[in-house]
Order: sequence, then C-alpha cells, then structure tokens
Amino acid sequence: MSNLKRGDWIWGAPADWTAITTIDMHTGGEPLRVITGGLPKIEGTTVLEKRRYFQEHYDFLRTGLMFEPRGHADMYGAVIGTSQDADFDVFFLHNEGYSTMCGHAIIALTKLAIESNRVPGPSVSFNVPAGRIEANATMEGGQVVRAHFRNVPSFLYQRDQTLQVAGVGEVKFDIAYGGAFYAVVDAVSLGLHLDASDYARLIQTGRNIKNAIMKDRSIEHPFEPDLSFLYGTIFVGRAQGTTHHSRNVCVFADGEVDRSATGSGVSARAALHYAKGELGLNEKITIESIIGSTMTVQALSETAFGPHRAIIPEISGTAHITGRNEFWFDPDDPLAAGFILR
Repeated sequence: MSNLKRGDWIWGAPADWTAITTIDMHTGGEPLRVITGGLPKIEGTTVLEKRRYFQEHYDFLRTGLMFEPRGHADMYGAVIGTSQDADFDVFFLHNEGYSTMCGHAIIALTKLAIESNRVPGPSVSFNVPAGRIEANATMEGGQVVRAHFRNVPSFLYQRDQTLQVAGVGEVKFDIAYGGAFYAVVDAVSLGLHLDASDYARLIQTGRNIKNAIMKDRSIEHPFEPDLSFLYGTIFVGRAQGTTHHSRNVCVFADGEVDRSATGSGVSARAALHYAKGELGLNEKITIESIIGSTMTVQALSETAFGPHRAIIPEISGTAHITGRNEFWFDPDDPLAAGFILR
C-alpha cells in the first residue's frame, strides 16, 4: 500500500523521454546552466571536435536548454566532460550557438568542481575551445569564496578604428581578443548609460555595431578558423564605485547582455590597455558590470601569440549555486526544442 498522501507531487517521466540534469549557478549575476547528466555520447578528441559534433547532432539540446520555456533569451550553458590532458574539457552554449571562451563559466565551474569533490582543489585545469585554462580557488571553511584563472594569450587586434553604423552614426572602436574577439566602444561618445535604464538601447546598438563590423571586415584568429569571428560589443564607461577602474556592458551572441563584467571581455580590455600603455604588468584593476558586480583583472606577463604582442591575463570573481534541475524532453511536445522571443 502506498504511503503517499493526497496532495503529494510525485511524477516520473516515461521511458522514451530524454532527461537532462543540470546544476544552475551565477557569476556576478550572469547565469550558467551546467549539464551534469543525460547527454548522449559526444564524439571527438579535442574540445573543438566535441563542440562540432554536439552542434551537428545535438543542437536541439542547446536550444531546448537555453531557449524558453526552460531558459530565456539571456541563458548561458556549459557542457563539461572528461579530458585527456586536463581535469575537464568544456564548451559553452548560448542563444546564438557556441562561444570560444567564457570567464564567468570558468569561475563558476571552478567552484562547482571543487565543492562537489570532482577535483581535490584548489587548482583546476580546463581545455576550452580557445585553449587551456588554469584556475585556482581561494578557500574558506571548505568553500570556494573566490576563483582566479589564467586566460589564454590576449591581444589588441585592431586599434583606433572608425566605421559608419546604420542607426548609430560614426563609431570609434578597438577590437581586442581575450579568448573571443570584441569591439570595445566608449559608451559616453554614443550617449549610452551603462545600467538597466538603457538596457534595450544597449542591445540594439551592440547588435548594430557587431553586424556592421562583421560586414565590413574579416576577423582572423592566428591559429584557429573556428575562433575567427566577432563575438560581441563591449561598451565602456565610468565606474560607479570609487575604487573601481571602470564599468562595461558586453552585448554578445544574438543580443545577450552579460550581467557580469565578462571574464573574456575584461581579458580583452586588459590587453587593450596594456598595448596602449594604460596598464602595467601586475597592476590590478576592478571592472563593474551592468548590475554593479565586479571582476578583477591583471596582466601577468607579456608573450607572443602568432604575430601579436599579447599578455597572459589573470581574472578573478565570485560565483554561487542557485539550484539543481532535471529537464525532460517529451518527444510529442512540438516546442521541445524551445523558442526564443527578444
């Protein structure tokens, strides 16, 4: 005889449904949905091979987990798995497709990997599409209170550029790389406010600038064609905190707004400031996000990356766990692969 009482919520998915488990997190307010179970086998040896296989065979899982009704237009995800020469291989998901590097995800995954006892800590290594990432954790009472990671070589790609952008006018920008390529634009010059009051304008302006640059010129990674594209637009302005260097808002993918300061973005900015003589080695700066959360970045050393004079940046920030989910995919659901409204 069942011990269930009237009103208990007990339900099990049919055997032919796909079940995907996740742990959800955020870094400085930017979401991260980490897929922890239920994925079919992903073929490939390198991260780029695995990402390509996932895109070709399982992209409906990306859209189903990122888009509505399970996600939203600004959801972000990570597929994490075993690696031949690091603790983990990981690639990243968003509303437009797949990114090359994600600093907020590395900060969150460092916390998750250590606190779930998948690695002893305090060090964690990741292979991502852009290269190898070494992370370390600051621990208190067995908890990760802050994560630090050394990013891939980052560099200023194009300096002091100008372009006429439809709906915006003349835009001055730099392009810098921090694991992904960004157009970096002064917000004041465009009359933009870097807070929620200008949220819609930031999205539209960021999209317009990104699309105009992509139509006007090619972006070439020195070694990997799969990384050769402009990922987003970073608007830069004055910090609100008196001890902070600046504030930035990153509009990436298909109009997503990063709630965090953007780990790969602050890497690109550190490379830009270093190349312009505005940042010295081992000089830390703290950068705010659209909601006031922060990341700290410094240039640890100078290096060469193909033809580019680059730096190795170190970024730090904090992450938190928000929940555990099991998502079901009903094969008869016409919206199983999700939809998106912006």
